[in-house]
Amino acid sequence: MTTRKFFDEELDSLHAMLAEMCSITEAMINDSVAALKSLDRELGASVSDADKEVDELEIDIEKKCMRILLKQQPVAHDLVRVTTALKVITDIERIGDQAADIGEIVRQYPDGGLARDPEKIQRMGDLASAMVHQSVDSFLNASAGGAGMVIRADDEMDALFQEVKAELVEEIRRDGEAADRAVMLLMIAKYLEKIGDYAVNVCEWTQYLVTGIHKEYQ
Repeated sequence: MTTRKFFDEELDSLHAMLAEMCSITEAMINDSVAALKSLDRELGASVSDADKEVDELEIDIEKKCMRILLKQQPVAHDLVRVTTALKVITDIERIGDQAADIGEIVRQYPDGGLARDPEKIQRMGDLASAMVHQSVDSFLNASAGGAGMVIRADDEMDALFQEVKAELVEEIRRDGEAADRAVMLLMIAKYLEKIGDYAVNVCEWTQYLVTGIHKEYQ
C-alpha cells in the first residue's frame, strides 16, 4: 500500500469518527430539549450517559490524529487537515457537555410545570442541532460556503436568546414564586446559545482549512 493511500484511508476513518461524534451530540441536544418540553427527567438523565460516548470518541480521535502525525508526518494541507480536526473535536466535546448540562437541569427541575411555554427554547434547540450538523458537515467536506451559513444562523440564535432572556426576566419580576424555574430555563437557553457559538468555532476552523485564514488570528 502506498503512503498516500494509507494516509487517505486513515483520514477517511478519522472523518467517520468525527461524523459519529457529531451524530451523538445532535441526538443529545434533541433529547435534552425534548426532555424539557415534557419534563421527562429520565430522558434528561440519559443525556449524561451519551456524553460519556462523546468523551471516549474525543480520546480515540486524538489518538488517531497523533498516530497519523507521528507515522505519516504530513506536510502542507495534509498537516492542516489533521491539526484542525484536533481543534474541531474539542468544540464538539464542549457541545456534548452543554447538552448534558441541559439534561441535568431537566432532571433537577422542580415540580409545578415550566415557568413559561418553551416554544422559543424549542426553536433554539432545533437551530442548535442544525448548526452543529451543518458545521461538522462543512468541515468534513471542506465547504467554506456551508460554514458561512452557520455563522449567519448564529445571529438568529443570539436574537432568540435575547428574546427568551427578556421574557424570563419579566416572568421573574411578575411572579416571584416562579423565579427558580425561570432561572433554570434561562440557564438552558444560555447553554443552547453557547452550543451555537461552538458550532461557529467549528466553521471558523473550516474556513481556515479552506482559505488558510482564521478570523481570530488575522
